[in-house]
Amino acid sequence: MEKVHHPLVSIITLNCNQTNITCQLLESLRFLTYKHFEVLVCDMGSTVDPTRQIESGNYPNTKVLRSERNLGFTGGNNLGMLHAKGDYVFILNNDTEVTPCLLEKLLEVFRKNLSVGIVCPKILSYSHPDIIQYAGFTPINFFTGRSKAIGYGEEDRGQYDQAGFTAFAHGVAMLVSREVIDNVGMFLEKFFMFYEEMDWSARINKAGYKIYFEPSARIYHKESISRSKQSALIVYYHTRNRILYMKRNTNLFQFISFLLYFTLVFTPGTIFKFVLSRQYEHLKFFLKGAVWNLSPSKYRTI
Repeated sequence: MEKVHHPLVSIITLNCNQTNITCQLLESLRFLTYKHFEVLVCDMGSTVDPTRQIESGNYPNTKVLRSERNLGFTGGNNLGMLHAKGDYVFILNNDTEVTPCLLEKLLEVFRKNLSVGIVCPKILSYSHPDIIQYAGFTPINFFTGRSKAIGYGEEDRGQYDQAGFTAFAHGVAMLVSREVIDNVGMFLEKFFMFYEEMDWSARINKAGYKIYFEPSARIYHKESISRSKQSALIVYYHTRNRILYMKRNTNLFQFISFLLYFTLVFTPGTIFKFVLSRQYEHLKFFLKGAVWNLSPSKYRTI
């Protein structure tokens, strides 16, 4: 009888002053039916070291990696990948809870299609389990510099239950093969957060691998636990990284077209919106994010 190979999966999740939320994820991992995994909790400079609380939970195969400062989504997950022993790495937000057969369904895609580099599950709202957050991504619009999460906010009626290739992986949950990490590299750390998975996906696609959406695999996401959608810091990173992504992943004509749209259409509208709503801190960080990209040194690859 042929021996069944069960590759090791390294689950990486970040924690920053949210240890109770992280422990809820770790509790859900107990119910995974695929048991050959390790968990790396990368703590990003939490005020209180979470190691004792996490160790007291006796979570299986779980290790805490502590950084004294916040390395962001990119640096934190890169830290985890440097320590991961798995044949596959599953990058997973700490504000999620998994379904029991998740890993089997994701791994099956790799077994069937050798061209796949990353597989993402369907992401549903934790508070409203019938509402979709991600069923794949549309390609980037090279004029506006934006992509759209397919199905976002829609009721899940099975309308996106067709598995297949998609434009980008989603940073909330993505299973990537060790081969891809070895051949393509990890996240570009200067993104810190936002657009980093799109940049990684673009590099992975250029290397000849595909991004795959598997709707039979599902997770539930407690969106907005970690940060306010309206925070000035998010405006800053969205703005600067949108420009950075376009600089790195478009040709000259596409980038000039984007800059014209961003400068002549988007920027005046954004300034007007923030002034009208008296969100002067948001306006300040919007301009700061745009100006960050003026230095040529910002585009150097780490």
